[in-house]
Amino acid sequence: MIDPTAPIRIARPSRDLAAAERFYAGGLGLHVLYRGSATAPGEHDLVMLGLPGAAWHLELVGGANLTAEPTPTDEDLLVIYVGGPIDEELIARLEESGGRRVGQGDYWDRWGVTIADPDGYRLVLSTRTWSNG
Repeated sequence: MIDPTAPIRIARPSRDLAAAERFYAGGLGLHVLYRGSATAPGEHDLVMLGLPGAAWHLELVGGANLTAEPTPTDEDLLVIYVGGPIDEELIARLEESGGRRVGQGDYWDRWGVTIADPDGYRLVLSTRTWSNG
C-alpha cells in the first residue's frame, strides 16, 4: 500500500527551462528546490520547483539532450486548489511571466482560472478546496 503522505514528483519536458522557471517561480511563486546541468551523455538539464514543506514538486527537464518534446493536450492539467478567489495580481504576474490565459471548459472556467505555461501545459488555479474524505 502507498503511504498517503508519500512525496510526489511531477516531471515534464520543457523546450526552454529559463522560460518555464520564470513562469513557475517568478509568476506562480514556487521556489527553485534544485537546479542541475547535464554532465554526461543521456542526462538532462533540470529544475525542480515547489514549496518548502510540500510533499510534491514539479521537475522540468530540458537542454541539448532532451529526447521527448513537450506534447501537452488540453487535459494535461496541474490543478492547485486555492480555496478562495484567485488574486488578479497573481494572474497578471503569470501572464507577464510568459503564461497565457485560456478557457478550459465549463467546469474549470466556473471553478477557477486556467493559464497555459510557456510549453503549453495548463495550470488551473481552482477556487475550490480539495477533500479526499
